[in-house]
Amino acid sequence: MRNVYTVRQVNAYIKNMFSQDFMLNRIYVKGEVSNCKYHTSGHIYFSLKDESGTIACVMFAGARSGLSFRMQEGQKVVVLGSVAVYERDGKYQLYAKEIILDGVGDLYERFEALKKELEETGMFAPQYKQPIPRYAKTVGIVTAPTGAAVRDVIHVAGRRNPYVQLVLYPALVQGEGAVESIVRGIRALERYKVDVIIVGRGGGSIEDLWAFNEEAVARAIFDCGVPVISAVGHETDVLISDFVADLRAPTPSAAAELAVSEYVVLEGRMLEGGMRLRRQMQARVREHRQRLEQLSLRLKHASPQQRLNENRQRSADFETALRRLMGRATEARRHQMAIYIEKMRGLSPLLKLNQGYSYMEDANGRQIRSVLQVAAGDEVRVFVKDGCVTADVKKVQKGNGFNGHMP
Repeated sequence: MRNVYTVRQVNAYIKNMFSQDFMLNRIYVKGEVSNCKYHTSGHIYFSLKDESGTIACVMFAGARSGLSFRMQEGQKVVVLGSVAVYERDGKYQLYAKEIILDGVGDLYERFEALKKELEETGMFAPQYKQPIPRYAKTVGIVTAPTGAAVRDVIHVAGRRNPYVQLVLYPALVQGEGAVESIVRGIRALERYKVDVIIVGRGGGSIEDLWAFNEEAVARAIFDCGVPVISAVGHETDVLISDFVADLRAPTPSAAAELAVSEYVVLEGRMLEGGMRLRRQMQARVREHRQRLEQLSLRLKHASPQQRLNENRQRSADFETALRRLMGRATEARRHQMAIYIEKMRGLSPLLKLNQGYSYMEDANGRQIRSVLQVAAGDEVRVFVKDGCVTADVKKVQKGNGFNGHMP
C-alpha cells in the first residue's frame, strides 16, 4: 500500500521546506495594500496585491516599531519579512518585519550614503557642537510661515517668555526650491545675529521631509556661527539635519522649550538671588559697621586729639583741685592773719596812745623806759595821741611814778 500522510504532516513538511529556503527567510515584496485591519491586540493584518495576484501578510505588534506611518488601503509599499506556512490552515503568508512606502527605499539608501559620508568628514563630531545659550534674547526660526510648526513655536515661546524676540524667515520646507530656501534662511538669520536658530517643520512622509536630508542644508547648519536646533517632523523622524545640528529636538514645540528659558523660573531665581544678595550685603554692612565701631573706639583711645582732650580735662581737674587747695590755704592764712592782727592790736603803740598812754624818747630818738636813762636838764620828746611834746627834764624821781594814782 502506498504511504499515506496526514494533513498536519504535509503542512509541517511544507513549512519546513519554506523555512529552509534562504530567499524566503528575508525577502522584499512590493505591492498595493488591501484589506488592512488593525487588531486590538496590536497586530496588523493586510494583503499585498498586484495585477496578477495576492499574498496574505501580518505584522505582529512587536515589529511595529519599524513602522513610521499608518497603513491605508491602496498604498504602494515594500515589505521586508519572511514567507512561512501557517500549519493550521495550510496557507502561507508573509510575516512583515519592516514596511516602507514604495519609492522610499531609494531615498533610504541615499540617506545612509550621505550620513556615512558626512560622519566620516567629522560633521557629526561632538567637539564641533556649539552650546545653546541659556538665556536667548532673539530666536530665529526657519520654517514655513503658515504651518503648525511655527504656531507651536510661537505658542510655546510666548508662554515661557513673552520678552524673547522671535524672528521668522518664511522658507519653503518641501518640494522644489526648498533646499535653497532653507539655506538662505539660515544664512540670513546668522547675519541678523540672533542668539539661536530653530530649523524645522511639522511631520510628513520621508519625501516631504527630504529637504532636511540634503547635503547643502547640512553644510549650511554646520557652517553657521549661531547655534542651530533641528526640529523636523515627529520624534520618530531622524534626518541628516538632526545629526549635524548643535542640538536635536524631537518636535518644533520641544525646540521652543529648549531655546526659550522660562521667564517665571528665571524671575523666581532672580528674586531669590536678589534676596540672598541683599541678605549677604546687609550681613557684610553689619560686619563692617561693627568693625568700624571697634576701630573708632581704638582710634579714640589712641588718637592724639583724644589724649590731648584727656590731658586738658586732667589739667582742668588739677586746676580746680589747686584752686580749692589755694582757697583753703588762703582762708587758713586769713584766719591766722586775723589772729595776728588782734595780737598786734594788743601790742600797738598807737592803740595805747589812743587809750591815754604816751611814748617818750630822748633827743637821740631812743625810747626812754627808765628814769635812769635821763637826767635833769635833758631834752625829751613825748608822743601822745594827737601829737608830740618836746620838754626839758626838771626832776628825776625813782620808784613807782603812779603810786596808785596820778601824781
